[in-house]
Amino acid sequence: MEHTREDSSPGALAGSQSVDRALALLGMVGRRPLEGASLGELVAESGLNKPTVRRLMLALIRNGMVEQNEQTRRYFLGEESYILGTFAAHRHGLLEHSYETLARLAQLTGDAAFLSIRRGFSALCLHREEGTYPIRTYALMTGRLHPLGVGAGSLAMLAALPDAEVEAALAANAARLGADYPGLPPEQIRARVAETRAQGYALNPGLVFPDSWGLGVALRRPDGALAGALSLAAIESRMQQPRREELVGQLRAAAGTIEETLAQLYAAAHPHLRRS
Repeated sequence: MEHTREDSSPGALAGSQSVDRALALLGMVGRRPLEGASLGELVAESGLNKPTVRRLMLALIRNGMVEQNEQTRRYFLGEESYILGTFAAHRHGLLEHSYETLARLAQLTGDAAFLSIRRGFSALCLHREEGTYPIRTYALMTGRLHPLGVGAGSLAMLAALPDAEVEAALAANAARLGADYPGLPPEQIRARVAETRAQGYALNPGLVFPDSWGLGVALRRPDGALAGALSLAAIESRMQQPRREELVGQLRAAAGTIEETLAQLYAAAHPHLRRS
């Protein structure tokens, strides 16, 4: 019997590299869901030259994964991305099952509420729900990536991971932390992980942007795996005691509602695991 093996020829490796690059560009466009991405932004972020980026973007457009606005020339996710996302939602649909709870949390507190997930050693903001309080903080926006440990929701997720993964994340993000977040060295994040575990929630006292405070709690799946994080952001005066404890209670209640929904979905999808 003939055994198949991975093709390591130069042509195959070049093709794999093109796929990797195209998927990376698709992710960069996806993280700019409202404003879109310009060719210059994609070139700068990817480190690729302009002809290469243009060629890969044309391939993504031909396959419906990306669209280009005729007036602004900015790139947006295409219809095929939406269709695939709809299919993926049946398996990874945390956001669609959290919308109502997130909106209720923002309305109840008056502050901005966020849903984030882990993506490698980063935290990705899936959705921002505005509260009614007129003074707002814009430290975290939908589609933005932050190193794990930077920001309340991101810190809550990092603290929910085993120690070995915490250290791996700090090592992987060390260069970016030093360049973009000099006020948050790995040793400080490590100390905040311990603090988060001790108190049961993450607190960001304006460490990323002055006067932009945040609270975060991790979300767990029924098997105990990390699902994401819920967080709230507000100006400093709205995060002081005793209001902070009230916000933590509301945050935990919202997290409990989402986790209960996830548990129900899991039970419905795995009826053979139900107890008799």
